Amino acid sequence: MIEINRKICDRCGCCVAVCEADCISVFEALIEIDNSKCTGCKKCVWICPLNALAFDDLTNLDKSV
Repeated sequence: MIEINRKICDRCGCCVAVCEADCISVFEALIEIDNSKCTGCKKCVWICPLNALAFDDLTNLDKSV
């Protein structure tokens, strides 16, 4: 699951540009992530110039095991 620190995110759109799952949307006042579409590639986390995104590995574990 991708988590957003909304206090430091400036909605630059870098994360949207690298998201192959097309799960990130940026609006005027906020950014939204559809974590159900997220593949866990972490490209958005790595590209963010402000380190406003974080990936929580524990919430992406397969719960069917």
